[in-house]
Amino acid sequence: MRSISLFSRSVVRTLILFLSLNLIGLSVTFAQSAAEGAALFKQKCTSCHALNQKVVGPALKGVHERREEAWLLKWIKNSQAMIAAGDPEAVKIYNEYNQSAMTAFPELSDDNIKSILAYIKEEGDKPAAAAAGAGAAGGEAKTEEVSNLMISGIILLIIISFLVILVLNRVITTLDKLFKKKQGIEEEEEAKVAKPSFNEQVKAFTKNKKKVFFVVLILLGVLSVVAWMGMWNTGVHQGYQPVQPIKFSHQLHAGTNQISCQYCHGGAFKSKNASIPSLNVCMNCHNYVQAREKYNGEISPEIAKIYQALDYNPDTKVYGENPKPVEWIRIHNLPDLAYFNHAQHVQVAGIQCQKCHGPIQNMEEVYQYAPLTMKWCINCHKETEVNHKGNAYYDKLIAAHEQLKKGGKVTAAVLGGLECGKCHY
Repeated sequence: MRSISLFSRSVVRTLILFLSLNLIGLSVTFAQSAAEGAALFKQKCTSCHALNQKVVGPALKGVHERREEAWLLKWIKNSQAMIAAGDPEAVKIYNEYNQSAMTAFPELSDDNIKSILAYIKEEGDKPAAAAAGAGAAGGEAKTEEVSNLMISGIILLIIISFLVILVLNRVITTLDKLFKKKQGIEEEEEAKVAKPSFNEQVKAFTKNKKKVFFVVLILLGVLSVVAWMGMWNTGVHQGYQPVQPIKFSHQLHAGTNQISCQYCHGGAFKSKNASIPSLNVCMNCHNYVQAREKYNGEISPEIAKIYQALDYNPDTKVYGENPKPVEWIRIHNLPDLAYFNHAQHVQVAGIQCQKCHGPIQNMEEVYQYAPLTMKWCINCHKETEVNHKGNAYYDKLIAAHEQLKKGGKVTAAVLGGLECGKCHY
């Protein structure tokens, strides 16, 4: 009869372990769905989309209400295939956005896309003010919190599960006693064994070679993972956000005022470097715009820093003879062995700034959005489709090939050999 008691207890322990593991897995699934969706949205979507405003593509808030999930799965994986197949909704969107096809994401699984849609739904259901605040603080919020409703549901499920376990344990104990009583068997008193001291437990553990080996193996595994992750992330500065000498707000200039990126960073369109604008570019506007209405008639402190650096008197509008450079802190740094040409990506490939720099129009203070690792660049090159139609670069390349076919002469200059970036970093 004692074996029945032991069996019933083992059943209860198994149920507890099984339910606990399932609850942990369920809670992790819920949490990871929102977190994974947020991470994928930032990585894949923010270069062309925002939740509450149109960027390159439409605002994504409420997209689950406008389109069926099955349609969205196909569209996100390969919109161009749907357009080619003549899907009416796909063709309509394609024409609405000047026949600019959405980038295909065949590497995303159905679960990845569902996580992105779950994140969009969760963020879209938040009040507009809260969503705007979250967008403004995008540089600080690196992880997404699980909604209160989800947390409450998980806690309620855990409480109900433990109540069920307690009831089952009580029923099994009662049935065991009734069975023993019916059989006329008296319940044996369990011998009370004194609990060993801590020192005795340690000695017993050290004598057990299997346990010691298992613990050492786990420690080596954990330390190896930590060391590997540390080495893997060496030189990766994702999220780097230094304090600049002037608090320039991209959210105000590029977002609210919608100033083109190339107005300040003209080099991105025609040279290797995007270039930091000189203060005379700032003065094109701030010779007149001084934001006095926000500071009780005084000049904005940040605009005053520009005047101070230029030794400029805003009252007399006269420049002095003691200007000083503004010592901006570089945020995006590539190793010396890497060559990156802004013009080749912006002018030739037609890539938007947000592809690498993230939602720059929403950043109060700029931070490094992408990891800028070799793997990240290679994945982008694998996914980005080359648009060669009407592109002067490829037109010249094709013309050079035709010239070679005819036995003509093609110089390095024809293939871009006179560009400064070919020799000068």
